Amino acid sequence: MFKVRYYKPALAIGLSLSTMMMAPLASLYPANAQLFPSPGPSRSNSNSIDDSIVIPAGTIIPLEYDKEKILVTKEETIPVTLTVAANIRDRSRNMLIPYGTEVEGQIEPVGNGYVGSIFVAEELIFADGTRQYINARSQPVTRTETVSKGKDAGDVLKGAAIGAAAAAVLSGIFGNISVGEVLGGAGLGAIAGLLLGGNEAELISIDPNQDLDIILDSDLVLR
Repeated sequence: MFKVRYYKPALAIGLSLSTMMMAPLASLYPANAQLFPSPGPSRSNSNSIDDSIVIPAGTIIPLEYDKEKILVTKEETIPVTLTVAANIRDRSRNMLIPYGTEVEGQIEPVGNGYVGSIFVAEELIFADGTRQYINARSQPVTRTETVSKGKDAGDVLKGAAIGAAAAAVLSGIFGNISVGEVLGGAGLGAIAGLLLGGNEAELISIDPNQDLDIILDSDLVLR
């Protein structure tokens, strides 16, 4: 039995895995859970592999992104790569998942009538190029931002990554603007439908450094 901890650079933050029951998935803090490792070294800083290491379902992994926000329409799905925001270590401070490990996945709609968006993680990509399947997702994000002709496009787009469909909506409202980083793609039919009405749109506004921490839906076996 041991505990997993994660540490942000220059600021230690603990993620303890104990014998207590796992906290509800809606918890804002890391869940408690059991690990059952076989003997042997865990993943090191050099990304050596020990396939006996299991991080259990319910564990929260903090993520970050290099943009201040992500804007998407309620209907769109976009690929995005985030990074692990802290060193994930076991109780003995052995490295399991290093800070900066990439997490590939997609932001997609969720809820009846698409009331929000979630990030669904698909793969970890370690510094040496090793890929590891991961089954995890964020909590739903339902925060919206209303965009209209009366707003300054610069205020809307500052520090943002934009889904392709959202970019089309913004261009329809503000005219020919530079929207910076555009994520994913959208079919012409979908974009045409989104541009109907043209004076105002409601977009999902995601703070990737607060909203997209992921919760393991199943045990993660590091291979």
